[in-house]
Amino acid sequence: MAASRLQMEGDDSVLLRVTHSNLKSFGADVRFSPQMNVEAVKEKLWKKCGTSVSAMALELYDESGSKVALLSDDTRPLGFYSPFDEYRLHIIDLDPSSVTTGGWLEDTSLVEKYTISEEDYAKRTDSFRKFKEKRVSQNPAASESKTKENFMEDLCENIKVGDRCQVDPGEKRGVVKYVGQAESLGPGYWVGIQYDEPLGKHDGMVKGTRFFECPLLHGGLREFITLKLAFGLGLALEWTRLVIIPKEIFSRKKMKYKIHGRIKQAMG
Repeated sequence: MAASRLQMEGDDSVLLRVTHSNLKSFGADVRFSPQMNVEAVKEKLWKKCGTSVSAMALELYDESGSKVALLSDDTRPLGFYSPFDEYRLHIIDLDPSSVTTGGWLEDTSLVEKYTISEEDYAKRTDSFRKFKEKRVSQNPAASESKTKENFMEDLCENIKVGDRCQVDPGEKRGVVKYVGQAESLGPGYWVGIQYDEPLGKHDGMVKGTRFFECPLLHGGLREFITLKLAFGLGLALEWTRLVIIPKEIFSRKKMKYKIHGRIKQAMG
């Protein structure tokens, strides 16, 4: 369990989901002591999102999404507003010239990028392309793909379009929208997900190929994930875990455990 979600015995802190008015992809679970005053809460949040304390307004919402309170008095303790675990603390940035405005922290297309023509890049002797060509000339087998075309096909048979799911790390929930191969992205099977919130990178189109339809920034296409599929209804909703990782990573982990076991045996 993530450190932010840990709670020591006797600790009366509350775990709040933090969102931001300008940063649509920002979301964090943060623990607060009810004894902290509102100004101290803002100080803690400033370090996480960049909105200055003087330009920050805070709203508290319950689990159903209903507004509970506007934290308007900086001198009052947080506990005065009766927050509970899983409530949402929403940051409103009141500064029109704030670093969080305009999408600069989220939309990389707004950032001016260095570009180089194909002709000039081909002339360079210190590029990655030249390095790769040299490696391939020395070892032709290195250029062959280590991932088979049907990699993870057996695991993906248990995942169906329309399944409710949760992706870890991050506990991002959504719906499976695509299961299959994606030649433009690489060999193996991929899982496309529409997140409930704008925590993705696209609308289902990746590198010019449409894999599924979803709202902008709600889409994710993953080659390997830790996926929890939902089963049951209503209050009986539970999660079953599917761990999908590349075989190369699995091999490294397995070797690590073997080495650790040998060291442990040697130490007696």
